[in-house]
Amino acid sequence: MFEGVDFLDKQFFWLLLLIPIAIVWYVIKHNKQTAELKISSIKGFQATPSILPKFRHLLFVLRMLALAALITALARPRSVDVSTKTKTTRGIDIVMAIDVSASMLAKDLKPNRLEALKEVAAEFIQGRPNDRIGLVEYAGESYTKTPITSDKAIVLRSLKSIEYNTIIEGGTAIGMGLATAVNRLKDSKAISKVIILLTDGVNNSGFIDPKIASELAVEFGIKTYTIGIGTNGMALSPVRMLSNGQFQYGLVQVEIDEVLLQQIADDTGGKYFRATDNEKLSAIYDEINKLEKTEVEEFKFYNYQELFRPLVFLAGILLLLEVLLRITIFRSFV
Repeated sequence: MFEGVDFLDKQFFWLLLLIPIAIVWYVIKHNKQTAELKISSIKGFQATPSILPKFRHLLFVLRMLALAALITALARPRSVDVSTKTKTTRGIDIVMAIDVSASMLAKDLKPNRLEALKEVAAEFIQGRPNDRIGLVEYAGESYTKTPITSDKAIVLRSLKSIEYNTIIEGGTAIGMGLATAVNRLKDSKAISKVIILLTDGVNNSGFIDPKIASELAVEFGIKTYTIGIGTNGMALSPVRMLSNGQFQYGLVQVEIDEVLLQQIADDTGGKYFRATDNEKLSAIYDEINKLEKTEVEEFKFYNYQELFRPLVFLAGILLLLEVLLRITIFRSFV
């Protein structure tokens, strides 16, 4: 009823209906007690005017206010201080395996595949406050960018720093990327372990077969969501690095081993997605976010403070004031 105040016995508020009944009764009684006398002149009765009779109804007002205070006190008003504490009952460890081969600089997603991925992945990470997340980079070989951690600031900084470089061997080693991600999760104590594997090509390098890496994921109970990124048909992609370190771009046929990615997802209990533009990539991460829900238990603690005592005290003061006024100032008018 009032902000921060709870009433334990709200049914007593029905008694407030007595107040308008009492007011009607008081008005009727007052009218019956008022006699009228018709005379030709009142000059002989005139005296120094007094304003006290006009305020005699104050006694009734004080009584009604006291009654309202007592009824409110009967309703047991209490201030409520609510504190909450959350506990993650089912944490999820997630490793994002990101393809950083030169083809990820293709411009069919804006500004390119890699930057579009980083933007969407950052939103995904920020939306998983109760999970631990790690990052794996791979091209022709793979390595751990960030071990699984609950420190989202570290993960986001690492994600932001991901870019194409010539240090990693060229190519697309899907098996290597998946195996490294499995290695990061195999000793995890989390109830649910998930890999999000993203690539824009076919497995053409590395010494670990993707099917073997997939079997390892199954063995350690790791679910894998695979994402093929790239438009259908031709895409403006890097074709040659120039002497100044920049790429020359040309139209290249997009080739994604969707059969392999679908098989990995099916074997591990995950799902395969195809991201042909920025909007679909964002929608894919939204769907994964919904599919992998972290169970959080919330505890609420209520601290009550009884507030009826001041109301009872107020009612007593009002009744005492009424009695004092009745036997003193208004003694001649009641």
